[in-house]
Amino acid sequence: MKKEDLRTKRTRKMILEAFINLVEEKGYEHVTVSDIANQAMINRATFYAHFKDKQDVYDYIFKEAVEQFMMVLAPVQLGRTNQLQLHSIEQIITHIFEKIQENRVFFKTVLNAHGNEQLRKQISQILRSTYANIFEQVEIREKDFIVPIDFIIEYMSSTFMASLHWWINQEISFSPKQMAQLIIKLVGSNHLKVLGIQIKA
Repeated sequence: MKKEDLRTKRTRKMILEAFINLVEEKGYEHVTVSDIANQAMINRATFYAHFKDKQDVYDYIFKEAVEQFMMVLAPVQLGRTNQLQLHSIEQIITHIFEKIQENRVFFKTVLNAHGNEQLRKQISQILRSTYANIFEQVEIREKDFIVPIDFIIEYMSSTFMASLHWWINQEISFSPKQMAQLIIKLVGSNHLKVLGIQIKA
């Protein structure tokens, strides 16, 4: 890798870390480009060589957060016809929370900033795609649904986002595995059963 590439990556990393720390300390609305530059120990010209403004920095972080979710929720084999393996579901949810725990301040910035609703919508879209893959695996079709699929997905994704927001602001008092188990108990099993899917231990 070229020296210039390394320098560019290092500078971008310094800007992102400075922004995240400042948002946690002051809140998004009160952070300025000058604040970010001072915290990152660079001048404003260097900042503008990498980002247009603070919103551009936030958008970059937001994109990274969404990509993290997409990586974790990549298509996997969870079960067979009309059945899902509880252990597999728990593993996926645990993995999501582990990723968030590794980058707590990073995700806290996204969840608590002004784009929270935008993130919820993005996650909902990712979940729709994930559920479509799961339903294809277990051969559940639209005509089989007792409750409209859009309602179930909206309810489950909203519950997941609310749980995530609570957890990350509680200084992570529950482990990722405990959170996975709680979410499954609260919404997972019952709502999947409404769709005619059996949960196997």
